Amino acid sequence: MRYADSMNWAFGILLFLGTVIFMEGFAYAAHRWIMHGPGWFLHESHHRPRTGNWEWNDLYAAIFAVPSFVMILGGVQLGWWPGFTWIGAGIAAYGAIYFGFHDVIVHKRLPTRYLPKSDYMKRIIQAHRLHHVVETKEGTVSFGFLVAPKPEDLKAELKRRARAGVRRPAGAPVERERVLAEK
Repeated sequence: MRYADSMNWAFGILLFLGTVIFMEGFAYAAHRWIMHGPGWFLHESHHRPRTGNWEWNDLYAAIFAVPSFVMILGGVQLGWWPGFTWIGAGIAAYGAIYFGFHDVIVHKRLPTRYLPKSDYMKRIIQAHRLHHVVETKEGTVSFGFLVAPKPEDLKAELKRRARAGVRRPAGAPVERERVLAEK
């Protein structure tokens, strides 16, 4: 029996799409409770100005690619349940969407002339930028990548938190310097 015949294509596509949707929830949880938790030692580099092409946070892409690779390999070559191929492809697709949105569009790690026109793209880009105004592990808002709260809600939450951890504008004195200057 050929591989393509071993599973209903419609079911495979549903597995693929379901995995892409599931990955947004997984990415939210990983970002909020791992990257801004015990994995901060890698993710912190992403909340600081980049000094080269790479940052320690980029290791997360390699870490999250492993399950995708293993599932595709297992489903195609090792005789595992063919659904693993579709799930692995869904994880890979989410990774590609993430790379295009996060690294290319938002952080401009590759040159592009893209300007967001739709309300959706403007909303998720602004939400991600509001996530990055906080330089610290705590106090951050908006952990999703493809689904994001309204920017007005995120700004209100940052204000409610007394702007804890919010990056100061370039050239602005730090609080201690400001107090000393006022004396």
